[in-house]
Amino acid sequence: MVRKGSISVAAMHKICKKAGAERVSKSAAAELAEIIEEVGLKIAKEALDYTMHAGRKTIKAKDIRIAAEKLIGSSRRLI
Repeated sequence: MVRKGSISVAAMHKICKKAGAERVSKSAAAELAEIIEEVGLKIAKEALDYTMHAGRKTIKAKDIRIAAEKLIGSSRRLI
């Protein structure tokens, strides 16, 4: 399992396979990991803003959902 950041390349291989790919190059999996980490970080930062605005210290699922919807549209539409 190769890790460049927080997300493993092996996990990205599994996601691509789940999407229907027969084969996935290591560079493609690494690129997907990098992009997902960037998007995840933006969502987490936005969720933290909602958390702090609500006077909490703990990010909740609803904060993530609201942040994801703001940044990438409906999070349920992606599933």
